[in-house]
Parts: sequence; structure tokens; C-alpha cells
Amino acid sequence: MKRLLVLSAAAGLFLITACTAGTETSAPKIDASATSHEPVTIEFWHGFSADNELKAFQDTLEGFNKQYPWITVKATKAVQDDQIIQSVRGGNPPDVALSFTTDSVAQFCKANIFQDLNPYLTASKIDASTLFPKVIDQYTQYAGKRCVMPMLADTYGLYYNKKLMKGNEPPKTLSELADLAKKLTVKDSKGDIKVAGFVPTSQMYENAPIHTGVMVGAKWTNPDGTSAVGGDPAWKTLLTWQKDLTDWYGYDKIEKFRKSFGDEWSADNPFNKGQVAMAVDGEWRNAMIAADAPDLDYGTAPMPVADDQAQRYGAGFIAGTVIGIPRGAKNPEAAWDLVKYLTTDTSALVTLSNAIRNVPSTLPALQSPDLKKDPNFQTFLDIFANPNSTTLPAHINSAFNQQTLQEAQIKWESGRAPDLNAVLAEVDKKINDKLKLTAGD
Repeated sequence: MKRLLVLSAAAGLFLITACTAGTETSAPKIDASATSHEPVTIEFWHGFSADNELKAFQDTLEGFNKQYPWITVKATKAVQDDQIIQSVRGGNPPDVALSFTTDSVAQFCKANIFQDLNPYLTASKIDASTLFPKVIDQYTQYAGKRCVMPMLADTYGLYYNKKLMKGNEPPKTLSELADLAKKLTVKDSKGDIKVAGFVPTSQMYENAPIHTGVMVGAKWTNPDGTSAVGGDPAWKTLLTWQKDLTDWYGYDKIEKFRKSFGDEWSADNPFNKGQVAMAVDGEWRNAMIAADAPDLDYGTAPMPVADDQAQRYGAGFIAGTVIGIPRGAKNPEAAWDLVKYLTTDTSALVTLSNAIRNVPSTLPALQSPDLKKDPNFQTFLDIFANPNSTTLPAHINSAFNQQTLQEAQIKWESGRAPDLNAVLAEVDKKINDKLKLTAGD
């Protein structure tokens, strides 16, 4: 769900930086052993909306209520980052807010949208560095401030329809993926696509460069925070491969086909309906297939890698859901009880993982015997554990950087910008110009 939120949150994040300087609110120095048990109602905003997700969340909140009967949680679904940001700016935030956008953690922390949770962790005697896997520990903090906690993780792999694959094994390299995509594509008498082996364009659901860049080991930034996009040949490899396959389909043909798809998060997802043979997607798709297309015979595998990087096969992109206490929350102590429960309680994390098929975000939950590990989900646990799997380094302009590259990629793959070197150089310029404007904020 990350890509859907990045662009909507970006504008709001850039506006808030200048509006919040000098307004940091430190978390109260609570005594975790002496929390008040007076009845309190807290507001919790989250982005989940699918029926199976909402039921899983309700079941988990019931577990919280048993441990904290004096706290009533009023949950609001389908909330996006820009709504959270505006509530903080307007002085009327919820007590707890959940975001699918790890891309914005640096801005959340720098602009004080969420409170620093280090004092809460200290009071609760929680060592985040030993509780969370390293990559998760890293993407939930920025410049020494942990303003959010991880609540489940996402990894990305390749889903394939076994019937449409016609006995072919899932591809391991980009050339194998292209060859198989062509082989499995079905067109009608007019040349229109009926079934696509694979839709290569960056506008296809989870094909955003943040997810596909790992297939070629591409870098986003240099150590000084400037853009590495134009100088890293891996991006040229990826974008050339995508355009070559797009050109084979015909850009207009593949776009016509893509625009005929149903909503990504509904039963009309084209993978559910057998319209595409292979698709990049996150681990949560397992639960959605079980709910919306239970008879679908499918498999999962790591994403293919560049032909000269065969040793990296098995890696994927890692991100996750994050949760915290917004600045100005009315009931921060009760809010911390909920945040702590949802992010550190093994039973809660395993319950959610089993229901919505996200990867557990703590080491104890990953090792729990109660965690369901069917073959299609095990793929994502293996990707999560792969040392070559990566996340996006925290950056104050993370959302902007992604948006800039994706907009350029759309121009390139559509044929509106024929010089790839010039396209990538322009991406570098825009990212670096933006960095100069925001570095001192």
C-alpha cells in the first residue's frame, strides 16, 4: 500500500517543515509501573480498509482491551498521511496514528509530526535494537530520534498464476522474466492484450521504482544525501529493461490494458482474475487472495534480478507499517499503552500477521511457533531474512525523490523523453536542488 500513499503525503510534508520549526514536544517522562487506571477514551487513526484487515484489527484491539480494560479505543479506518499531518497542524490530532509510509519517517521526525518515543521506551525498559531486526530498527528513526515504532513489515516478491504459467518455473533473471512474459501473453485478433505475462510499466500497482530498484541493486542517494540515480548504472539497466518490454507490447496497448483493471485492493485485482500471469506484489496479497479468490492456484517467488547479479536472487524490498503518538495528543500515556501493545506484544503481532499476512516486525514474533508459515508466505519470510534485501534509507525528501524518479520514468517508458541519460540527469538536478532548499530547515 506504500506507493498509493507516497504521492498524496508528499505535498503536505513539504508544507509542514517550515511551519513547525522550534515546536518540538518531548514525550512525558512517564513511570511505566504507575500508569493511571482511570477510564479514558483514545482516538486511533489507521489506513486499513479491506474487510479481512478490519476484522483482524478488531480482534487485536479486543486483546488490548482485555489487558487494558480502562482504555477505550475509538478507531477510524482508511486514514492517509495527509489527514494525520493536517490534524497535527490544526491542533486536533488523534492520540495514536498509523502510517503505511515509511518513506516519510525522516520528515515525521524532523518536523515533529510524531513525538520522540525514546523516553517511553526507556521508561518501559524496552531495547529496540535487540527487539527489532536491524533494517526495521533503522527505518523507524532519524537523526537519533525514534518518532515511530514498527507494526508489521512488508516485503515484495513475484506472484505467479500456476495455470497461466503452463508448467514454466518462475523466472530468476530479468531476461528470463521478459522472455516468459512474451511467451505467456495472449492477444486477440486486433492485437489487444487479453492476458499479459507481466505488465512492466512503473504505473502498474506495485511496480514503482522504490520496489523494483532492488532487482538491480540500485542506489538512491550518495553518502552526502545527494542523488545517486543518474550516476548509478543500475537504474539505466532497470529502466532500459522495462522500456524494451513495454515497447514489445506497445505502450498504448499495455496502457489500454492496464487501465481496464479493477481496484488493486478489491476482488477485481487482475491477478485474482487471471488477467496477468506474473506480478510484483507484497506479502499481504496472500491474505487478499484467500479472501477474494480462494480457488486461485498460484505460487510466490523472489523478484528476478539483473542477469549479472544472479548471486542477489532471493532479495527484495523491505518496508512496513509504522505507528506513533502525534504531537499534541490529548492522552499520551494511554496512547503509549496501545502503541507498545501493537508493536511489542508477540501474541498481538502474530495474530495480525496470521490474519493479514504481513511479516511480524519483532524477533520473538518471527520465531513464534504460532506463526503460520505456509509455502507462499514462507517466501516472504525468506526474502525478509535475505542479507541482500534492502529498504529506502531515511531521507528528508524521500517522498519527493521517489515522485521525481517515477514521473521521469513515466516520460521515458511512454517515449516522451527519448534520451535516458538526460532523463536521469534531470532527476539528479531536481533532487539535489530540493535538498539544498530543505537541508537547513
